[in-house]
Amino acid sequence: MLLFAIAYLAGMLTILSPCILPVLPFVFTRAETSLLRGILPMLAGMALTFALVATLAAAGGGWVVTVNEIGRAAAVVVLVVLGLSLLSPAVATIVAAPFVALGIRLLPNHETREVNVGGSLLLGVATGLLWAPCAGPVLGLVLTGAALNGANGRTTLLLVAYAAGATTSLAVAVLAGGRVLAVMKRSLGIGERIRQALGIAVLAGVVAIAFGFDTGALARLSYASTAGIEQSLLERFGASPAPVRQEGLALNDATVPAYQSRLPVEGALPALDGATAWLNSAPLTTQSLRGKVVLVDFWTYSCINCIRTLPYLRAWAETYREQGLVVIGVHSPEFAFEKKIDNVKGAIDRFGITYPVAVDNEFRIWRAFRNNYWPALYFVDAEGRIRHHQFGEGGYERSEEVIRELLAEAAGHRPAQADEVAPHASGVEAPPDLAALRSGETYLGYAQATGFRSPQGLGIDQPRNYTIGDLAPNTWGLSGTWTIASDHAEAKAPDAALAYRFEARDLHLVLGPSADGRPVRFRVTLDGSPPGADHGADTNADGYGVIADTRLYQLVRQSGSVRVRRFEIRFLAPGAHAYAFTFG
Repeated sequence: MLLFAIAYLAGMLTILSPCILPVLPFVFTRAETSLLRGILPMLAGMALTFALVATLAAAGGGWVVTVNEIGRAAAVVVLVVLGLSLLSPAVATIVAAPFVALGIRLLPNHETREVNVGGSLLLGVATGLLWAPCAGPVLGLVLTGAALNGANGRTTLLLVAYAAGATTSLAVAVLAGGRVLAVMKRSLGIGERIRQALGIAVLAGVVAIAFGFDTGALARLSYASTAGIEQSLLERFGASPAPVRQEGLALNDATVPAYQSRLPVEGALPALDGATAWLNSAPLTTQSLRGKVVLVDFWTYSCINCIRTLPYLRAWAETYREQGLVVIGVHSPEFAFEKKIDNVKGAIDRFGITYPVAVDNEFRIWRAFRNNYWPALYFVDAEGRIRHHQFGEGGYERSEEVIRELLAEAAGHRPAQADEVAPHASGVEAPPDLAALRSGETYLGYAQATGFRSPQGLGIDQPRNYTIGDLAPNTWGLSGTWTIASDHAEAKAPDAALAYRFEARDLHLVLGPSADGRPVRFRVTLDGSPPGADHGADTNADGYGVIADTRLYQLVRQSGSVRVRRFEIRFLAPGAHAYAFTFG
């Protein structure tokens, strides 16, 4: 008996959920009708239809899915007709006269305001076929029991109690709304406008349901708002889900596991078949990944933010592999040199990446995800649904919590307490000193160049002799002969130099050798002197280093207090390519 009361209360809470919004216009078409002939028949039809369909869906086979989809399609047609009839009976008659007669039958009589009980019941049945409440812990408990025990009277009665709670709160809303509408009509004389507004709202609700907004975007908004209250009810009164995981047609066509995470559903995992190549693995598909928790990381190997994320990705891949986590790197290049497979392979070896990497040179996977960031992490559950994302570096604690939660959901139990990973990150992978960071990413190609201070100005795609001039903080200049292309600057003669006035602990520069692959030696100075203890991972204390391949080089790491410094790199041979500064 206690569970029936909890189901009823949980149903009442659906009025607070955005998932109720698409069906509200259907209900409000009965706002000004009588309680016995209009409101109660409609709500009864809605509640009973919902309970019957949900019972069969939780325990039935594929035929239930087919019949339910046919019923939903028919309900959409009925409610579209209702909406057209409210909006303009004349227009609706032209579109489809016989169907409009059905729509008008659902309306109150224009003169007497009397309604047909059968019409109200039909409207309720149509609404019940379309209503898909956001499944919280209570509804999940009921549906799990139905999946275990089959369709039976107790399951149906629990669903009726849930639906009765929902219709109770809807009845209150309709009765209150009816009074408001009546006052507006009497005082403002806008009865026809209200009728048309209801028609528009009905059609909008049908569109939302037809395109799945009620089970997608609104479900994401809804779950956190009521799930906590429902979970508290279950825990307080000792009702808990059975320890099983059972697939079936839940209200939103979702699996109902024994433990259900409160993470929202952000969409389905897009196809991964757009990759140019796969490294460390045979090609993976959404089908082959079903049953696994998947972490997709969009990265590019010269991106400092991506590089600083790698220690955590490697640690998660290793720590949680046996529990069912698959980490996938999607390498989407920023610069042309990052499209070369050999360069990507070299980066994978250099960073010690052993998990699968999809080479996304044509940005097909990037576009499928509608992604816009490096790095971008997408967390996918065992059913192939995106449940969380992280844009940019950081958020590691929360990301690991999400991984554990999705693994627990897949296993059917609450996540166990465990220590977080603590990866060792050194050199270029070390976390930034954000408190001291005062300089930002700066591109050297003319397409995105900022802060350039050489008095000669940018010469586009042609050699030019430059002088550095005076540099304010976060500005840069060139000396010697350079050609500035759209995405890089190329040193055309020996002794060409590049200077930057910066404030950060770390300075990195994306560099490449000459066009024919010959290494280029260079020397770095800080404020005109060798860096000494402030040298980076790719230079020595005297400031010397070699550009052997195209990648991000760490040239400065200040060992003491961070202050504004004048950085200069001088290339001892022609041909060096410089792309972008980054800091940390």
